[in-house]
Formats: sequence, C-alpha cells, structure tokens
Amino acid sequence: MATRVVTTPLNVKASVRERTYLFEVVHGLGITISHFLKNIADLRKNKVGMTYQWPEEATPLPANLRGEHRLMHRPDGTPRCVACNCCATACPANCIEITGADTGHDGVEKFPVRFDIDILQCVYCGLCVEACPCDAIRMDTGKITAAYYEGPIKILDIDYLMQNHEGKNPISEAIY
Repeated sequence: MATRVVTTPLNVKASVRERTYLFEVVHGLGITISHFLKNIADLRKNKVGMTYQWPEEATPLPANLRGEHRLMHRPDGTPRCVACNCCATACPANCIEITGADTGHDGVEKFPVRFDIDILQCVYCGLCVEACPCDAIRMDTGKITAAYYEGPIKILDIDYLMQNHEGKNPISEAIY
C-alpha cells in the first residue's frame, strides 16, 4: 500500500485565530472552570473525592496489601518453616538468608536456626510467599516499612518474624 506525503507550502499565512491560539485557550479555561464548579458542587453535597487529611486521617489500605513478613507457627508453637530455602531462591532481591539445622526426630527434618530478611533490599514482590511449600511465610501484616537513610539497619530476624502477628492468627491451618 503506497502512502502519499503532503507538504504544505511555507508561504501560506495562517489566520489570526490560528496564530493566537485564542480559541484553544478559551476552550481549556472552559474545561478547567467546569471541573472547578463540579468539585464545588460535590463539596457542598459532602461528596469529597479521594483527598485524605494525611497526618490526622490515615489512608485506608487495600486488603491485599503486601506488608511486612511474618512466620507462621505450628500448633505446638514451633515455626512452620522447614528451612528448604525455596523462598530465598525465589527472591529476586536476594534479601532472605536461612540457616537450617536438623531436628533429630521424625516428622520435621529441619528447622530454621537463623531466618533473616533485609527489609531495605526487599522489593515486596511476594514471590517468597508463593514459593513456600509449607505456608510458613506470609506478607499480610498490613505494616508498611518506614524509610531509613542508612543501611542495613532493618534486618528482620526470626524472633521478630515469629512475633509479627498483631491481631492475626499465628497458627497456619495448612496440611503440610
């Protein structure tokens, strides 16, 4: 399919309306004024949009927000983690370090002696949660990590991860 290139001659003068852009400016102001009047009408009807008075009023967080990590418990209080390193392998930021040890009894072969997450490197992708075959790690705490100027000072250890439940059930109902 052939196309045709059309060039306008340079000696053709544009009209005054085209040169001053007056019509476009008035049209843009009309749109701005209509939005302003609509917002004033909504304000009078107490239908204020998505504006939150932030420090005083907290912004509601979505239910599926990926917050800080937590380790799930077995019914006897031990961690569900079997130190298989699936979560550390799946992590694109390489922020999870696990050191496992042998339990010495049947049922559970290994348990984590050390489970550290460098939260400053974490990208909150949730791949560690998806990779875990035991439902041992979750990111449903609803906590948002604060910003830090120095690192690595925010490393979540196994003690913090086992206690990071705040209103959630720490015992996993998984089969494994």
